[in-house]
Amino acid sequence: MIKAVLMMNTQGKPRLAKFYDFLPVEKQQELIRGVFSVLCSRPENVSNFLEINSLFGPDSRLVYKHYATLYVVLVFDGSENELAMLDLIQVLVETLDKCFSNVCELDIVFNYSKMHAVLDEIVFGGQVLETSSAEVMKAVEEISKLEAASNSISLVPKSVSGWRGR
Repeated sequence: MIKAVLMMNTQGKPRLAKFYDFLPVEKQQELIRGVFSVLCSRPENVSNFLEINSLFGPDSRLVYKHYATLYVVLVFDGSENELAMLDLIQVLVETLDKCFSNVCELDIVFNYSKMHAVLDEIVFGGQVLETSSAEVMKAVEEISKLEAASNSISLVPKSVSGWRGR
């Protein structure tokens, strides 16, 4: 099971933090700081896989990928495969690149709801749902169409909305 998906910049500011087990906000912030301190102290030429039992409990592992100014991190238990998790990070980033045409930190900050829609199509409740970037994009486009359609529906009849109290 996936325990958390994190995206943070190279200064340690979380841009996305999704925990699939309930944790108080203070504990979440402590874990984010702990993960960042581990990541920033690692040399570039070492493995992207870590045992992280001290932060997330027994049998916890972490896989990360560093893209420009972002770290993308998956925390998971022993039932998941490390290489599959690394591939899942790649699927997430490829999908975000398609959504935002070369995703950057600001895209994540200013398009938070779309970011969560993409992530929820890939991972939901700690379980991997979809690993095809094309299928995720189809689902996100459908969600966008439904949102646009619901925004255009007016609950007030035109005869009432045009009334100005003459």
